[in-house]
Amino acid sequence: MASARRLKLGHILVVLAASGLALLAWTQVWVNATVGQSGSALQILEVSGSTAAPGVTALALAGLALAGALSIAGPVIRVVLGVLEVLLGFSVSLSAVLAITDPAAASAGAVTDATGISGADSVVDAVVSAAVTPWPFVALVAGVVMAGAGIGVLVTARSWPGPTSRYQAVRFEPAEPAGAVDAGGPGPAAPTSDAVDDWDGLSRGEDPTAPR
Repeated sequence: MASARRLKLGHILVVLAASGLALLAWTQVWVNATVGQSGSALQILEVSGSTAAPGVTALALAGLALAGALSIAGPVIRVVLGVLEVLLGFSVSLSAVLAITDPAAASAGAVTDATGISGADSVVDAVVSAAVTPWPFVALVAGVVMAGAGIGVLVTARSWPGPTSRYQAVRFEPAEPAGAVDAGGPGPAAPTSDAVDDWDGLSRGEDPTAPR
């Protein structure tokens, strides 16, 4: 049981670490692009991951949320989450590969903002050079690890311990009606004769506090 708990905790921590690493990479500079226009000086643009691969942030945040869900999920839901983690990791890796293989296209948004040039072909023509930094490779590694962790979840999820009793469904028993008592026991107390007399006297206009 202890080894199963460690296995579960290990997979959850790997998912958290890989997703956090992808999110960190997304905030950094991915491409240093040199842009030239006729009649103007060259511009060097630092293209961050938010421009080169805008979808990575949502994928990484989904991975963080998935790690939390894994901690309380049952066996069937773990399998579903494992498949989702594989897809998230593949998507992060694909975003990084696209930026690495075509940094000029990945810089298009930043080039358009800086120069006003639009259109894919025009933007690519304006990019004189584009140097990739290590951060898209970091995102690629993070995506591979996320996908690997998802495969690990699929393989080992059935041996994980179940959620603690804190997350078990609570069974509610129907409440007894007010005044109900056990069979054979005394019923609700009947009003006393003094209380009835006081009420009758009050209806006739008598002061119930007056001495009798």
